[in-house]
Amino acid sequence: MPLLAPVSTLRTYDGQAHVHAHDHAQIMAPLAGRMELEINGQALFADPSCGMLIPAGARHAYCAQPGTRILVIDAPESTGLERLRRFALTPACRTLGSQGDARQQLALLLGLPTVLSSRRGLDLTRLDAALSRTLHEPWPTARMAALFNLSPQRFHARLLELTGHTPGSHLRTLRLEIASRMLAQGATLEFVAAQVGYRSGSALAYALRRDRGMGARALRLSPPGQRRPDTDGL
Repeated sequence: MPLLAPVSTLRTYDGQAHVHAHDHAQIMAPLAGRMELEINGQALFADPSCGMLIPAGARHAYCAQPGTRILVIDAPESTGLERLRRFALTPACRTLGSQGDARQQLALLLGLPTVLSSRRGLDLTRLDAALSRTLHEPWPTARMAALFNLSPQRFHARLLELTGHTPGSHLRTLRLEIASRMLAQGATLEFVAAQVGYRSGSALAYALRRDRGMGARALRLSPPGQRRPDTDGL
C-alpha cells in the first residue's frame, strides 16, 4: 500500500541487512549507537551527531552496533527528499521520540544543516572498554584521543557531538557508574576509590553524593535497581 503521509517510529537495531530499496524516502536520526551504511555503493555512517536522508529507490544496506536506536521517518516522495543527504544533529534532537507528530519531526530534521565532509566516527564501546580496564590511571583528553588517532581538540568536539558530554564528564560518569555497582555488591569505599581513580574514599563519597544524589552506605545496603537516596550521612 503506498505511503500517503510521513510515519515516524523509534527503532532498535542490532546486526545487518542486505541490499534493498524502498519506494519511499527514509530519514534517520540516531539517538544512540552507530550504523554503517552503504547507499548506492557509497560507504557512509550515521550516529547521534549525524543523520541521513535516503531518497526513494536508493539501494542500501546497513550494519548497526548492538543497541543502536534511531528515529526513522518514512515519507512519500516530495520536495526536499529527492537526494541523498547527511545532516548535522543538534543536542535538541536527542529528545525526539516516536510519540511526536511525524510532519513536525520531518520539518525539523529537513531544516538542519548539511554535513559536507565525512567526519571520523568514534566507537564509544571501544572507548568505554579501554577506560574501564584502567580507570585507576589518569585519562587526560590526549590519551583518549590517541585511541582514535585524533587531536585532543577534534576528539573533544566529536565526543561532545555524540554524547553531549566533554571527555572529563564522560570519564567521571563511567567511574561513578562502575563505583556504584561495586559498592552495591559489597566492596569497601576505600577499595572502590582506588579501583576507579579517586584519591580517597571520602573523595569518591563526595562525588557520588554530588553527581548521583546517593551516598556509599545506601549503595552498599540497597540491591541493584532498588537504590534509595542517602540521607543519613557517611
